[in-house]
Amino acid sequence: MVLQKTIGLLGGMSWESSIIYERLINEGVRARLGGTHSADLIVRSYDFATIEALQEAGDWQAAGRLLATDARQLQDAGAELVLLCTNTMHAVAPAIEAALDVPFVHLADTTAAAVLAAGIDTVGLLGTRYTMEHDFYRCRLEAAGLTVLVPDEPDRTTVHDVIYDELVKGIASPASKARYLDVIDRLAARGATGIIAGCTEIELLIGPADVGLAYFPTTQLHAEAAVDLALD
Repeated sequence: MVLQKTIGLLGGMSWESSIIYERLINEGVRARLGGTHSADLIVRSYDFATIEALQEAGDWQAAGRLLATDARQLQDAGAELVLLCTNTMHAVAPAIEAALDVPFVHLADTTAAAVLAAGIDTVGLLGTRYTMEHDFYRCRLEAAGLTVLVPDEPDRTTVHDVIYDELVKGIASPASKARYLDVIDRLAARGATGIIAGCTEIELLIGPADVGLAYFPTTQLHAEAAVDLALD
């Protein structure tokens, strides 16, 4: 019998992102183990409206308590490592890590490792306004040795609004894709040689073939890291 660790997923922010995580992790396990193998997962999915309300209110403490409690419940249910299936809510990663005795796989760390392995040192970061403007994510990338550029206004508003008004609802429009590609072009003009898709839902809109720079889909990288750890 092949042994694999049980992965706990804090997801559903939005559920569009959780589905991507589950698919990628299951596909990764099947590719490695073959046959009818799939991942051993425990999933906590949320009503995204609850999470969005906490974000808009700036009540990160309450959000941290919520996610930390649920992360511990995943551990108690048998999870041997835990992933948070959203870039933005890594703003409360310290609270989650403090609640766990099992490894918490930090999304920014897996992303930084992939960027550095590609020989890139200056990246453009796309994500929600919270991810682009707050320091919890960008500073973690910078601590790894990267130079991180975020879009200027009004591009930050464009990137954020497309995520919340369209992508979290499963809408991926050609017009929004064109706007994102324009934002990426402006980041490249400022010196970015790679682009981080720092929001899971962005991967519904923009793929590697769309970008003329090195492209780092954080969900894919995070899922691959989870599979590596689960099968180690």
